[in-house]
Amino acid sequence: VAMRTDLHQIPELGFNEHKTSDYVAAKLKEMGLEPIRGIGGTGVVAYIDGTEPGPTVMLRADMDALPFVIDGKDACIHACGHDSHTAMVLATAAKLIGHVKKGRVKLFFQPAEETLFGALKSYDDGVLDDVDYAFGAHVRPIQDIPDGTVCAAVRHTSSTFCIVELKGKVAHGSRPHLGASVVEAAVLATNAVNSIWVNPNKAWSAKVTSIDCASTATNIIPDKGKMILDIRAQDNETMNELLEKLKTAITNACACVNVTCEITFPGGVIPAAVYDEDLVDQVRKTIGVVLGEDKVAKDCGGGGEDFHYFKQKKPELHAAYIGVGTGVTPGLHDPRMTMNPESLRNGVKVLERLILNVVG
Repeated sequence: VAMRTDLHQIPELGFNEHKTSDYVAAKLKEMGLEPIRGIGGTGVVAYIDGTEPGPTVMLRADMDALPFVIDGKDACIHACGHDSHTAMVLATAAKLIGHVKKGRVKLFFQPAEETLFGALKSYDDGVLDDVDYAFGAHVRPIQDIPDGTVCAAVRHTSSTFCIVELKGKVAHGSRPHLGASVVEAAVLATNAVNSIWVNPNKAWSAKVTSIDCASTATNIIPDKGKMILDIRAQDNETMNELLEKLKTAITNACACVNVTCEITFPGGVIPAAVYDEDLVDQVRKTIGVVLGEDKVAKDCGGGGEDFHYFKQKKPELHAAYIGVGTGVTPGLHDPRMTMNPESLRNGVKVLERLILNVVG
């Protein structure tokens, strides 16, 4: 709880977690561990070695905060709980020292989860090369699970965003037939996106979140514009289908009014959660043993998480990701976010036991 308070005071954006990395490294050294810096940029790794051969279990926490504009000024705030995740993994590490028998525990403090590139850059730096199991945790809003409970799996969805650059032809407002209006294209494309049909038994959404087609005068048909879309799907197969239909819908809608478009996905496509369900069952039983059956929450979902790139990149990896009920209100990514830090202790207890189940 004290470490979470410390970390909350030094929020930093992705790939710039210098103070946070320094803090983590200092705490690891206090525990007698040797931190390895620079993984994925500002990431930190440390090992707790066992006395016998065995698997390597990675326990991962993300470290970055979120950007906001408050009263016209740029601000950086831990509004997604990454300070809590870092604190839980540090606390779990302290409890594991001296109790690891088989194999080793790899502590990984990851940068830049919010940028969508932190896990990928860390993978490129070899963070998974020696890993057999990967565990993670995320604090959950009160709307997901009750404060004081823990769920065995956060069923994150696949998520992405796309930017659509529109190119038309400028004309005078009195002679629109001589031009190609990107405004009309944006309207048609929005309606086309809203008309996409995908299996209603799956959860998915594609929504236009921004349109910018402003001209320099009220009587000019604009020839340049931009749209931004937020896209989410329950599983990776649904996402693939949705993206293909989305690209077709937008391209054809624009073509109807002689506007061309370029569709890009600058953040890539975050994969949906894919778990080993037998491991999830073990996690669920462990929560009941450690905290009591009344503290086992139903699996929750929503949102994206770059942790799931690890399973995508290394399919043989055994992965699990728990949700820790901390009474987050009003919600994640809200600059007014508050939570009950005392409930982080439940996450530490569960993570400790999950790891010892493998290496203890």
